[in-house]
Amino acid sequence: MTEHREGPLTARVVPGPALYFRAAEADKPRAVLGLLHGYADHSGRYTHVMDFFAERGITTVAIDMRGHGRALGERGYCDKFEEFLDDAAEVAALTEKQAAGLPVFLLGHSFGGLTAAASALETPRSLRGILLSSPYFGLALAVPKVKRLVGQLASRVYPRLALASGLTGADVTRDAERAAAYDADPLGFPTAKARWFFETLAAQEHVIAQAPRFKLPLYVSFGTVDKVAQIADAKRFFDGAGSSDKTWDERRGAYHEPLSDPDWADVADAMSQWILARV
Repeated sequence: MTEHREGPLTARVVPGPALYFRAAEADKPRAVLGLLHGYADHSGRYTHVMDFFAERGITTVAIDMRGHGRALGERGYCDKFEEFLDDAAEVAALTEKQAAGLPVFLLGHSFGGLTAAASALETPRSLRGILLSSPYFGLALAVPKVKRLVGQLASRVYPRLALASGLTGADVTRDAERAAAYDADPLGFPTAKARWFFETLAAQEHVIAQAPRFKLPLYVSFGTVDKVAQIADAKRFFDGAGSSDKTWDERRGAYHEPLSDPDWADVADAMSQWILARV
């Protein structure tokens, strides 16, 4: 039977705003998985996946990163990308405490995938492997040149300028019910802050350039009809990664959220098998 826990995370390893955590504990766990959500996203949208993993002996611990979901902090804003690496450190501390000696893995979706990869490069930990779902290493949506120039200037003089992301539920999943829930979710937000956007661009360039230093076992799942993240940039990171153990899982016809698409259980099953094969 799966045990659920959630609540504010106020006692932080690294100083920062109070975050929020969720855990789905397997009855007889064989591994522990940390989970980092995407931008304008939150951990509550992954409870179905966490329960799926728990039924297969994988305990999952997820957080709402700063400025997202039920965590404190300005919505979708950062002064420096490294602030999200501090949040990744919180996931690492929670999973290591939960693991009590069990193998630990990390799963990041979209922006959380970028954060997970950057965190592994910045601070190597005793992870058994990293899984990335549609990692945001490049933008698939076309940004008008004028909008990009305005945003670049604003990042310096008015970093909190919020520009419409133009993203809807129909852009991230083919599941009509989940798409409607995405649009109606009060914890989501439809904008991107100028400073966040350009800090993220710099982080993307850095992570792809440093891919040869990435040595952990790596699993990447990516939909071929992703309207948000650029599949070619994810493949650049994957091909360049120095890992001797890496798996590219390309999902034909899938949108940006393979774990919310109609066949999400197939993706979650492939992930759980990959994890358990490395326990």
